[in-house]
Amino acid sequence: MPTNPAFALLLDVDGPIASPVTRDVSPEIISLLLELANANISVVFNTGRSDEFIKRKVMEPMIAAGMPEGLKIHAICEKGATWFTFDANGPGPIHVDRELAVPPAYADEIRDLVASDFGEHMFFDETKLAMVSVEQHVEADNSDYRGAQVKFDAAAVAAMARHGLGVERLGTRLPDDAGAVDYRVDPTIISTDIESVSLGKDLGAKRTLELLAVDGIKPAAWFTVGDSRTDYAMADWLAANGHEVSHVDVRPADGIPAGKPYAVLTAADLGLGDEVIHDHAGLAFLRHWRAGLN
Repeated sequence: MPTNPAFALLLDVDGPIASPVTRDVSPEIISLLLELANANISVVFNTGRSDEFIKRKVMEPMIAAGMPEGLKIHAICEKGATWFTFDANGPGPIHVDRELAVPPAYADEIRDLVASDFGEHMFFDETKLAMVSVEQHVEADNSDYRGAQVKFDAAAVAAMARHGLGVERLGTRLPDDAGAVDYRVDPTIISTDIESVSLGKDLGAKRTLELLAVDGIKPAAWFTVGDSRTDYAMADWLAANGHEVSHVDVRPADGIPAGKPYAVLTAADLGLGDEVIHDHAGLAFLRHWRAGLN
């Protein structure tokens, strides 16, 4: 197989690939991912989700749909803290960077906090190996969840102080005398991640290049795809390290950052309306790239 793909895809999962409402991946997206990967387009997932989520929602459907022998897919999980590779025979070993894990005592307190005060709206994700994450129940109303999330995030920050851990809330400037910051509280539209400040989609991009290099794969260009401002870190890292990259934003309503040294694409660039977002926009771009192979 050629080692210089015309382009590679570095994909966030929640939003661009999996529906943020159902958490499922549509069969057409699974089929298109397989077609692109089988056509020598490197497909890599770079997500805050756990390896177990990727195995259930992405790997198993891809294998069931007829994943060719010899095709390898890399999955960078928990924003770079864990990673694994899978093929038609299933997953390889899961690698965990233990130095980037949240202290177990803090995780235990958050688990108890969710059970006692927030269980109506969210659950503690027991599949995470390094991060601490809570997520909206599928049946919960999102507006109700977002109200509870504000209170949960404040409680999570307070718990950090009790454990003597420096913490930042994403998007909030810390005072100059804040001291050491070890962890961040990062809310999304359906979850809150509590994680080492060393984690991020940029670390996921770095690990991706390392994994592809093992097989001598050097894509000529990259498309990174995400639904939040933190996903731009994938393209930022690739551009800073000399790679040609374009970023696809499937939820641009939050605002497209100015001054990026690379192209930022949205569904509007495919002639679609502003209402085409999340996995619907992800699907449209996958169709576009698949058609371009012809």
